[in-house]
Amino acid sequence: MEAAAAAPARGLGRHEYAVLALTFASYASFHASRKPPSIVKAVLSADWAPFSGARGPHRLGELDVAFLSSYALAMFAAGHLADRADLRRLLGAAMLASGAACAALGAAYFLDVHALAFFAAAQVASGVVQSAGWPCVVAIVGNWFGHASKRGAIMGVWNSHTSVGNIAGSVLAAAVLEFGWGWSFLVPAVVIAALGVVVLVFLVAHPSEAGLEVEVMEVEMNGDGGEEVGLLGEDKKDVNEDDEFELEMRSQLPRAIGFVEAWRLPGVVPYAFCLFFSKLVAYTFLYWLPFYIRNNAVAGQFLSHKASGILSIVFDIGGVLGGISAGFLSDAIGARAITSVLFLFLSIPALIVYRTYGSISMQHNIGLMFLSGYFVNGPYSLITTAVATDLGTQDAIKGNSRALATVSAIIDGTGSVGAALGPLLTGYFSTRGWNSVFFMLIVSISLAILFLIRLAKDEIVTKLSTRN
Repeated sequence: MEAAAAAPARGLGRHEYAVLALTFASYASFHASRKPPSIVKAVLSADWAPFSGARGPHRLGELDVAFLSSYALAMFAAGHLADRADLRRLLGAAMLASGAACAALGAAYFLDVHALAFFAAAQVASGVVQSAGWPCVVAIVGNWFGHASKRGAIMGVWNSHTSVGNIAGSVLAAAVLEFGWGWSFLVPAVVIAALGVVVLVFLVAHPSEAGLEVEVMEVEMNGDGGEEVGLLGEDKKDVNEDDEFELEMRSQLPRAIGFVEAWRLPGVVPYAFCLFFSKLVAYTFLYWLPFYIRNNAVAGQFLSHKASGILSIVFDIGGVLGGISAGFLSDAIGARAITSVLFLFLSIPALIVYRTYGSISMQHNIGLMFLSGYFVNGPYSLITTAVATDLGTQDAIKGNSRALATVSAIIDGTGSVGAALGPLLTGYFSTRGWNSVFFMLIVSISLAILFLIRLAKDEIVTKLSTRN
């Protein structure tokens, strides 16, 4: 029996916009709640034990790694869970728990807590609960846009939530910093918890939940008696009229892919390790840029804690445009690896020039910081969204939508290990001078490029052979 072709989606426009808006706001709030530690770093290092004194930067770096390492390790389990759980409930619960963990850090200010163990425990808890956010939002967007022809452009725009969240978190945390650093945590905590309630009430995680198109797996028998699987597009409203057919449909949905099986998919390993190094760079800026600006004079003047936090959003503004540009370019040329390598390569001179000339004037600092954010966040954005979705819906797994969260979790989880390493190393290298930190970043970018060289070469060869 021949498998029927997937029916075209009908009437999804309003729901698609709602899904994009809710998942965008959700993940932006996750990043907003991660931003306060970087905003309050300079304040903590100045007069709050145990982060003041000569070893203060080391302990601040260790606090970063407490969050990021737990986030990275929990990410692998979170992706496995997301492919098997109710995505709306899991995402909403993760947001509420993240709000509680962020509020706990702020409470340390009001309760006059100075124990490093308390801060570390709160960061570990925050990392664990936040790890569920990314696999959930990627899987939800993949459910609605997994076969979109302009996936790179759509997700390039959608993934600006990362930078928008960083900007919002910086502005919120810096705006209330003068009232006490505890408020810099409490305000983002309230925001993410409130949005978590909105997600639980309104989010539609899959077209089938809205009574629209649902993908059905139809088994066909080949000549040898074996089974071949195809996709059958049906309207859920029609399916509900036949309970027997609905039962058969549910029994034939694709199984969730295994963790080891996902690692073996083509392209997963090189992109995962490329993201390891590129996310190391991006998160070093996320957690240390306000501190760097505060401790490096611009035009001979040192900025205040608040001004440093506000100025750091320029990097994220550049990241918004960089991620969108990378998505559009990769769609236009049909080459994700080439686009990623191009942005990574250009980020090296951008960082060198920013470190060398960023202190000349405020105009130089803003322009070069924007350029650095543009090139650093471009490939990071592209790999975590469009590339992860490509790999999670590739032909090797016959478009199994229940593989998407696992694949995206593997890629982002591996990247998050690098994200944990970067801020930790920065805490140690910064005491030796910031040139050491920038050298570490340039080496990391070079290694990220190496992991994609073969894939970029294959794309070039494919393009040339197709043209010939």
